[in-house]
Amino acid sequence: MDWQPRAIALAEQVTHAVSRWREPVAVTPRHLLVPRWWTATGDGWELRDGPADLPAWLDAAYTDQTLVTQVGALHADLATTGQRAAGRPASSSTLPSLAVQMYRHARITDAADVLDVGTGSGYGAALLTYRLGPQHVTSIDIDPYLTKAAAERLDGIGLLPHVATCDATGPLPGDYDRIVSMAAVRPVPPSWLATLRPGGRLVTTITGTTAILAADKREDGRAFGRIERDWAGFMAVRHGPGYPPQPGDGREELLNGDGEHVAPGRYPLVIPEDAWELRTMLSIELPGITSHHRTAPDGTATVWLVHADGSWARAEGKPGKPAPLVHQSGPRRLWDLLDELRDRWLAEAALPVYGALAMIEADGTIKLARGAWRATIQ
Repeated sequence: MDWQPRAIALAEQVTHAVSRWREPVAVTPRHLLVPRWWTATGDGWELRDGPADLPAWLDAAYTDQTLVTQVGALHADLATTGQRAAGRPASSSTLPSLAVQMYRHARITDAADVLDVGTGSGYGAALLTYRLGPQHVTSIDIDPYLTKAAAERLDGIGLLPHVATCDATGPLPGDYDRIVSMAAVRPVPPSWLATLRPGGRLVTTITGTTAILAADKREDGRAFGRIERDWAGFMAVRHGPGYPPQPGDGREELLNGDGEHVAPGRYPLVIPEDAWELRTMLSIELPGITSHHRTAPDGTATVWLVHADGSWARAEGKPGKPAPLVHQSGPRRLWDLLDELRDRWLAEAALPVYGALAMIEADGTIKLARGAWRATIQ
């Protein structure tokens, strides 16, 4: 199986010619770390078995895409042929360009000791180990199956980073110059600052947003940095085999209810998952809000906003067309709050979160500031 020309082509696609990450991408046999994965279909997730279809395996592994390896509590390795999965993705092999992007923000030096949060398939740990050597890399994940499988596959390709099973929000197995998380957190776990050496740097995303937080630790135990003018989306850190139910799961009223307030929206329909800046601001301004959407064959989209306080909104229409019909119920009018952010977006030609200065307290509280705007994430 001649995989290396594909890995070289992938490296040329996702790194600059002088990037220190080009060689690690070019020599990492990603397919051996992801022998099975899930592909989303209209009614769930379909299993893909790499060794059963070698051309498709190589095509998937050396395309710059995320490969979902676990849905709910079911890992693709443990599924039976023909079995389907339903639920939320819980683990994956991050798309290579995004891994490189996070490492670039981390400014990793050649002698840095790095904590890789979110082992997943082990692909990120492989890149780090090729670049730094096994003595400088620790990779952690909550799921003992993930860490065991990744460690065995990394060993099979001659790589031996330290791989440990632990909750990333609790005590960590060492101290580090860099912490790079391929899982989102909110707020920053206090253990990260406790184990990050002075002068060290952490890079993560904030749960519910596409905001990349990069900050350097000072002698006083706090970290200072900014929200990068860049975007990334990761699954949230988890504390068990899958994720707990989201607000609104199983609530029939969200699908068909009339709502306490029904009126046309003030702007064309927007899908928050595709409007990254808007989605991030909404999540920061209203912690605990979630969104999802569904698009019909005729192009009509339905968007839901749901909050743990019982508030919900459902908007139906075609993106780019005026006046979607909006149903809202509960103590807050969630779609009205979204439209208020769009007012600000139009008035100021931007929202303030990207580029904001960030301070992380020792307890993990994140304080953001840009101009007159302030936000605290606890």
